[in-house]
Amino acid sequence: MTRILLVEDEPEMARLVAGNIAKDGFLVDQAGSCDAARLTLQLARYALVLLDRRLPDGDGLSLLPMVRATQPGAPVIMLTALDQLDDKVRGLDAGADDYLTKPYFADELMARIRAALRRPGAEPAAPLQCGRLRFDMARREVEIDGQPLVLKRRELLALEALVRRAERVVQRDALVAAVYGLDDEVQPKALDSHISRLRKRLSDCNAGVTIHPVRNVGYMLKAS
Repeated sequence: MTRILLVEDEPEMARLVAGNIAKDGFLVDQAGSCDAARLTLQLARYALVLLDRRLPDGDGLSLLPMVRATQPGAPVIMLTALDQLDDKVRGLDAGADDYLTKPYFADELMARIRAALRRPGAEPAAPLQCGRLRFDMARREVEIDGQPLVLKRRELLALEALVRRAERVVQRDALVAAVYGLDDEVQPKALDSHISRLRKRLSDCNAGVTIHPVRNVGYMLKAS
């Protein structure tokens, strides 16, 4: 599922925008300040960032270098009340891909998001291989010996995090951040349940990989 980061400090505005985006099938994480956004950008991979400018601890433009460093290829759309021509020029010159001023229509925002996601960006990530499992990072598709494996959303997100770090331990906190939105209520054993179902699916289709639990640390995907 395509993951989007919304950086917006007004709670009601953030709720409305996130709700509209989620209706179109996107997973939305939210941050209400520059500091919160800096932390969030290190926790997950985002396909697109929606960025306000007037944040309680600074100008959202200051986040653009970190977005480019941590989210290569992810387009940035500014969503702001700063609507003067000089503001728009400064935002675009600073590295934003699009600039939408408040108030705006939800349909226009969604159209701009779809357009931004269609644009060519960085070179697509090469598919990752482990055992007989092949994970196409660009299409978010899984194949076993060339045959498609359809997984539930959270299983797919968990597998993506594990295959990115195959043969290395992925800490629980990193897996939770990859599998759930930051505002999701996560039950204590929920992650383990998803991993258990994923492990069974991979075993049933003879994927040639095994998910190993590492006590009190996390999980590791290894070729078997």
